[in-house]
Amino acid sequence: MANTIAATGVSCPVVLNGVGISRMWQHQGAPTLIICSTTAKGAVELSRLLNTGCKLVGCGSAVPSLRVSNNDLAKIVDTNDEWISVRTGIRHRRVLSGKENLTDLAIEAAWKALEMADVPPEDVDLILMCSSTGDDLFGSAPVIQKALGCKRNPLAFDITAACSGFLLGLFSASCYIKAGGFKNVLVIGADAVSRFIDWTDRGSCILFGDAAGAVLVQACDIREDGLFGFDLHSDGDGKRHLISTFKENETDDASNENHSVTSFPPKCSSYSYLQMNGKEIFKFAVRVVPQSIEAALEKAGLDGSNNFDWLLLHQANQRIIDGIATRLEVPSERVISNLANYGNTSAASIPLALDEAVQDGKVQPGHVIAAAGFGAGLTWASAIFRWG
Repeated sequence: MANTIAATGVSCPVVLNGVGISRMWQHQGAPTLIICSTTAKGAVELSRLLNTGCKLVGCGSAVPSLRVSNNDLAKIVDTNDEWISVRTGIRHRRVLSGKENLTDLAIEAAWKALEMADVPPEDVDLILMCSSTGDDLFGSAPVIQKALGCKRNPLAFDITAACSGFLLGLFSASCYIKAGGFKNVLVIGADAVSRFIDWTDRGSCILFGDAAGAVLVQACDIREDGLFGFDLHSDGDGKRHLISTFKENETDDASNENHSVTSFPPKCSSYSYLQMNGKEIFKFAVRVVPQSIEAALEKAGLDGSNNFDWLLLHQANQRIIDGIATRLEVPSERVISNLANYGNTSAASIPLALDEAVQDGKVQPGHVIAAAGFGAGLTWASAIFRWG
């Protein structure tokens, strides 16, 4: 299996910190560069840009203590274990309860990733919290930074892209490392979709769970680069198929003596329960995800399903996972799935499944993984990367 991945070609004049590149073109070999450096410092910077890669060196995950089975759900909605498991592949899910919160799960997952990588918090340069259901409207990443004890006040911010969020975070980490000179980037995927579920709707409450997963992405020599190719998309036309909209809480309208309604001050607001058209999401996923993975493989120079070891998909529904694997001609023994135990955990699902596969010894250092996330937005993203 090829471990050396060449960049896709571009042909245009660009300037990077005082260094002019008149042409960079890939044609069945190493990129050809014509460089005109105006300063010695610029030449050093260009050399760094061209020789920096990144790799995944640590992972971790955390889940709530409350485990909800299909039989537990059957006590509150008209369903049963067989009906749920046959249609979704899910048997249990974890749900936040009591004093648990999503930020604490994210912190625990991040700690485990740092410990595996043997990297102290003070060496972290950036924290990306990928979540659509955070504990704070303004984001949780800075709180995580503080809790970890990152003494240099590194940048920390949230990314909202639902079930595609973690892979967009992974792509962002690679950009910050390869172009920005960052050394260690924590990418966290964490969601608590249970907060936005109508637990009387058996079409949605059976699917979702809460969790957090994290990876540490680290700068390395380009010869050790482990992030090979990405493919990223969105389509706002499909937003209606998976949505949780902003709404004003229902209260009495304030009126004056002439019965004219005033809209000030604004009413207290919240978000509606998640609404999903399952059939449309299924058709969307099995159509676009195989195309996206194939595009990412082509960008990585790894055409074909025989050029990676594992297929790791967003854990949405076992029928979707099986349908995508069939279209890619990937046998079930090479598909990573922990959906049965956790349900759909949105941005957490890929790092959670990756961490379990690493902890179980299934994924070994050097293994190449084809991963894809898909969901609300609509968004979808694929990444080809090597573990370790």
